[in-house]
Amino acid sequence: MSESTVTAKNNQTVTIDASGVYYRDLNDRLREAVAQGASEIKLHNVCGQRYIGTDLKKPVNIEILGTPGNDLGAFMDGPRITVRGNAQDGCGNTMNGGEIIVHGHAGDIIGLSARGGKIFVREDVGYRAGIHMKEYEDKKPSLVIGGTAQDFLGEYMAGGTLVLLGLNLKKGETHQANFIGTGMHGGVIYLRGEVHDFQLGREVGVAEPEEADFQVLRRLIGEFAALFGYDAEEILKHRFTKLFPRWLRPYGRLYAY
Repeated sequence: MSESTVTAKNNQTVTIDASGVYYRDLNDRLREAVAQGASEIKLHNVCGQRYIGTDLKKPVNIEILGTPGNDLGAFMDGPRITVRGNAQDGCGNTMNGGEIIVHGHAGDIIGLSARGGKIFVREDVGYRAGIHMKEYEDKKPSLVIGGTAQDFLGEYMAGGTLVLLGLNLKKGETHQANFIGTGMHGGVIYLRGEVHDFQLGREVGVAEPEEADFQVLRRLIGEFAALFGYDAEEILKHRFTKLFPRWLRPYGRLYAY
């Protein structure tokens, strides 16, 4: 079987060479492999192709070697995508379930409107990470970032859990993001390290984590550490800050008559 041919059988690993393949054609091959029962798919030479894993609804493992384009894993519900490098913007856009694991950096609006599943990023992310994350009943998305983030972290966040670890910050350095939690009206943000009040949106409250919070942190940081080779207990030794919404509808009065 050549790398460009999809002839999967149940529980078979399929390898696809994405070099020079148009993104729609690549996603067609990916869906075909999943439909034929592949449980493991390796995508080699990925270079900017968009929408990889979009709308997939089966528990397949997808490994990407290269740099996927925007909207990786958008609307997906079930797969586990592992990126052996960086990811671009919109990673996990409106994802409903499954996992995305990025062994490098990720771009802007990661986790945009995610309503389920988990995203783990080893390094930094761009602007508006976790924007409009939401939750419903047992669906509760999680986004764990090993490095730091740019402005508007958790903007308009409506649910879920966002963890910013800052593992690459030097001693005495603080997170530099401003407007954290602007418009936040649900969910929770946990920051490892220090953040100043002027960096926070007006809608954000600040508290020390309680035991219930540390149960969540131990679980998510344990998963993060296992994925990327860190010591979870060492990470948890440092101080964490809990950010939460002060109001459920921060802009409701603007639309009241």
